[in-house]
This record gives sequence, structure tokens and C-alpha cells, in this order.
Amino acid sequence: MKLISHPAFQTASGSPVVRLGQGTWHLGEQHARRTSEIAALQRGIALGLNLIDTAEMYGGGRSEALIGEAIRGTDRASLYLVSKVYPHNAGRANIFKSCEASLKRLGTDYLDLYLLHWRGNVPLAETAACMEELVSRGLIRHWGVSNLDTADMQELAAVPDGAHCVTDQILYHLASRGVEFDLLPWLESHQMTAMAYCPLAQYGDLERGLIGNRGLTAVARRHNASAAQILLAFTLLRDFVIPIPKSSSPEHTEDNAKALEIELTAGDVAELSRDYPAPTSKTWLDIV
Repeated sequence: MKLISHPAFQTASGSPVVRLGQGTWHLGEQHARRTSEIAALQRGIALGLNLIDTAEMYGGGRSEALIGEAIRGTDRASLYLVSKVYPHNAGRANIFKSCEASLKRLGTDYLDLYLLHWRGNVPLAETAACMEELVSRGLIRHWGVSNLDTADMQELAAVPDGAHCVTDQILYHLASRGVEFDLLPWLESHQMTAMAYCPLAQYGDLERGLIGNRGLTAVARRHNASAAQILLAFTLLRDFVIPIPKSSSPEHTEDNAKALEIELTAGDVAELSRDYPAPTSKTWLDIV
């Protein structure tokens, strides 16, 4: 089992976080899928996938409520719950109410990690100060950001308490490798993790073209794995990256979890990189 070594990524009981989380974007939005989605999350917990990521934005809070139902009866201290605050709620006027509303929907009295969802008009210094106050109140254990590029992270690190940020959640997958040029090295050098959302490129034509790629198919065949499992294994190559794929069924969750057993070789990576090469210059941060 691949575990994250960062000290902030331990549950309240002291257990390390498994380096494959459960994403929940769009979960909870359709009532007909609710039973399957809850079962998917519970199957993930049973498999040891103890990090669950959500946001107040997802389904207008319905994702958080779905998670709250899924984890009811589970030892809270064994889980690592992550949620995100809207940029317009990330200042002193709204962040405390937003956090408490998320906690209520999740049915818990604390978050393990609370993230700024993306950068807005609230100064980073104000958000950092509010996050620190949430920590002091015991409502969150750690805080971080999402969708911030290298220059934003450098600015954040320079404000009071900005260095207490523990992660940047970013879009990262085989066909979107721009962050490898400077953002991932910066995060690693500052002992921060990267959380990779959409690690399977889950939307639109890109997903179809990627899953059908000849090199990816060949690597998957060698490992007796699916293309999706190889995509997850690719994001797991760096030990400070935590991919958070979404699953809406127990079977899909089980398939995702098997990626933790795959060890890609240098030859595999070279083959994957023929059609999806590593960046050689700075590119704009991809955001979905």
C-alpha cells in the first residue's frame, strides 16, 4: 500500500493517509445514483482509501451530504476528510459560516484539511489568517489551496502563516503535464503535497482519445491492467502526489484501488511520454 509521508496527512488517530483518495465531484447530484455512490465510497473506505475529497461547490453541498451519509457509523478518526471553500467565501466575512455549514452537511465536527478552491478577490493574507483561526478553533486540522500556480504559491508563502499551507490541489494527468515543469518541483522543494484531481481526464473528447492511445494500451497490456489503472499509476510516480479519482460504483472503486499495486518502469514512462511528453517550458495551469 502506498502511503503519504507528509506529517499533515495523518488521520486524527495517527494512521497515515493512503496515497489514493476518493474524489466526489458531481456525486450526490442525481438521486437515482445515490445508493451506488454511497456504496462506492463505503467500498473505498473498506479498501483503505481513507481520504475523501469534496467541496461546498459540489452539487451545492449535496456531495458533502452524501459523504456524511456514507461515513455514518464509521470511526471518524480513521478518515481524512477534505473540503473546499468558494473564493468569495474565503474571507473573514464568510469563511467561518461556510466551514461550519460544510461540517454540518458532513456530520462531523472537524475537517482534516480545508482548501481555498481557487483564487478570487480575497487577499491571500486574509485567507491564511482565517485558516489559522479555524485551526485554533479546532474546526480544521490543516489547510491548503487548490488551482494556484507557481507564482500564486510563491506569493502565498510570503504572507504571514502562508508557509503553513500543506497542499495545492491541481489538475494533473498524463495528457496535462504542464505542472511538471515548475509547480510540482516547487511544491516538492517546499515539502508540500500535490493533490491531483481529474487524474483520469474524466471529461469529453480528451478522455476518449487518451484511453484509446496505443502506447497507453500497450503499457496496460504488459501490466495486465486497464488503461485507467495505468493513468492512476502514472500520477502515483511522485511520492508527494495524491490522485483523487471519482467513482460512482463499488466496482469502479475497486478498479481504482488496484492502481496502488502497479509499479511503472522507466520503459513504461518513456512509452507513455512519446505521445504525451513532459513539458519543456512554462505553460498555463489547466483548470476544470
